[in-house]
Amino acid sequence: MAIRLGRNLCLAVVILALSAASFAQIGVMVSFGPPPLPVYVQPPCPAAGYIWTPGYWAWDPDFGDYYWVPGTWVLVPVAGYYWTPGWWGWGGSGFIFHVGYWGPVVGFYGGINYGFGYFGHGYEGGRWQNGNFYYNRTVNNVNVTNIHNVYNTTVINNTTVNRVSYNGGNGGITAQPTPQEEAAARERHIPPVAAQTEHVQAARSSPELRATANHGKPPIAATPTPAAFQGHGVEAAKQAGGAYTPPPTNRAANAVHPNQLPPLPHPPAPNTGNAAHDQKYQQQQQQLRAQQEQDRQKLQQQQDQEHQQLAQQQAAQARQQQLEQKHQQQTQQMYQQHQQQQQQLYHQQQQQSHPSQGKPPKE
Repeated sequence: MAIRLGRNLCLAVVILALSAASFAQIGVMVSFGPPPLPVYVQPPCPAAGYIWTPGYWAWDPDFGDYYWVPGTWVLVPVAGYYWTPGWWGWGGSGFIFHVGYWGPVVGFYGGINYGFGYFGHGYEGGRWQNGNFYYNRTVNNVNVTNIHNVYNTTVINNTTVNRVSYNGGNGGITAQPTPQEEAAARERHIPPVAAQTEHVQAARSSPELRATANHGKPPIAATPTPAAFQGHGVEAAKQAGGAYTPPPTNRAANAVHPNQLPPLPHPPAPNTGNAAHDQKYQQQQQQLRAQQEQDRQKLQQQQDQEHQQLAQQQAAQARQQQLEQKHQQQTQQMYQQHQQQQQQLYHQQQQQSHPSQGKPPKE
């Protein structure tokens, strides 16, 4: 019984978008918008030359779900460049993700208030001067003992404060690009660097970052550097940005048989600074994944045998439907159990690592 992932949920098409508001980029189109932006605090800047890249919701077509990509500090690839955040915008029949980029001028990012200097237009978190980046301490968490290029400028934010994470569509931000932002889009650009790509992949592989698991309040909302999901400086969301009720249909929820479930995730390698602890946790991750893969294979074989038996008996349609209902119940129970096991292992690791938390400024 083939189940196709949400015709009404995700159009599941890859789009090459080119417009005056954003340079060429690839994204997916999703029929419903992402959750509101969670409330979180910013970790301290690790060193001079890093620029804050705010967190955002990305889409995983394998799971039919949004997942949170934590905000993080990224080393600037070219002196004089700024980060233009990615953003979701209504494309007429669904929401399209516009990939962020590096460039000499900050372009349009949907008018979305990501905080920490990204208040909808431009960037108020810092500026380049004589080849050095200077940080505005009023919107950034910077330790002046380690970083001396700082200044203090109060930012007057005229943007309506809300947690909406997309532009256009029902309830979205209505901002349009300014002439300056349109001009910035035509400047030279650099796509996300390798560290950012690794960061996104690590987020996608973390079950606890999916919106259906954290309900808009991710346990890893911000990190001190890309893909550093454990240890000092990792910040959990203080609260969800608002209510979020996604459509009930997704690939996992529709699966009748284990082979229709999304693939098991590959969790990122831990990096808490304790090599022995990290190695032990990674082994536990691998063992759990192997056991869950065996569970899927075993249940799939069992269900295949039951199908064959019914076929040999030439059973009536009603019995076949009853069997499919039974199989879906078995598959869903196993999937939920596996989700709980993954989250339990993650929380166990977090409790053992005991990261020391500071008190950085609120967004």
